[in-house]
Amino acid sequence: YFRMLLVGYFEGLGSQRGIAWRCADSLSLREFLGVPLAAETPDHSSLTRVRDRLPLSVHVAVFQFVLRLADEHGLLKGKTVGVDATTLEADAAMKSIVRRDTGEDWQEYVRRLMQEAGQIEEGEEPTAEEIARFDRKRKNTHLAYKAEHVIDLDTELILAAEVYHADAADVDTIGSSLNQAQDNLIQAESDAGIEEAVADKGYAKNETLAELEFTEGLRTYIVEPRYAQRRNWKNKPAEERRA
Repeated sequence: YFRMLLVGYFEGLGSQRGIAWRCADSLSLREFLGVPLAAETPDHSSLTRVRDRLPLSVHVAVFQFVLRLADEHGLLKGKTVGVDATTLEADAAMKSIVRRDTGEDWQEYVRRLMQEAGQIEEGEEPTAEEIARFDRKRKNTHLAYKAEHVIDLDTELILAAEVYHADAADVDTIGSSLNQAQDNLIQAESDAGIEEAVADKGYAKNETLAELEFTEGLRTYIVEPRYAQRRNWKNKPAEERRA
């Protein structure tokens, strides 16, 4: 499993199907995996099944092991890191979801909301067009999560890859991600220590900058948003002005 993932990383393959096909097609990779010529290489679905069976602690241990190898070869600096996040929406379509608590599908659920909103009477059957029109006007929920990475800017090695709820603000997660990156360095038995953090304007918040400097001991280089008027720092605490 992990050797097939390494093949994907080393050869820039972004899908499990691509990894499985490449391993099946290459004699050298078969030898690397320890799969005889007459035997079949693992199917792409095997990667999913194995990953689901392994606890998070195993993935973390492998992540830290890779960092340890990088450190042994002088590829880990860890002084200045970059932090950035992206929101990733799930492929699942809301219209295909069935509520576990009520057993309602999308149309039944929206029909009930229309009735509660007084749009239709009990027992009345709205058309598909009416259901879609009502659904477009209401606040919808998106299935998503936020992935946040901490990267060694000297070597471009990933020091932490954290996952948060999609509604978690960047200013609320940067501290946790930086702490995890430093912990990974410690667990990798590296002498590298994070001293500086670089991020975009999404991470600009006075309280967050002050906390990173005075609590975590980090110097930050974070883009400040463009304001319509000149900012007044006179009433801000001294630690925020300094940060």
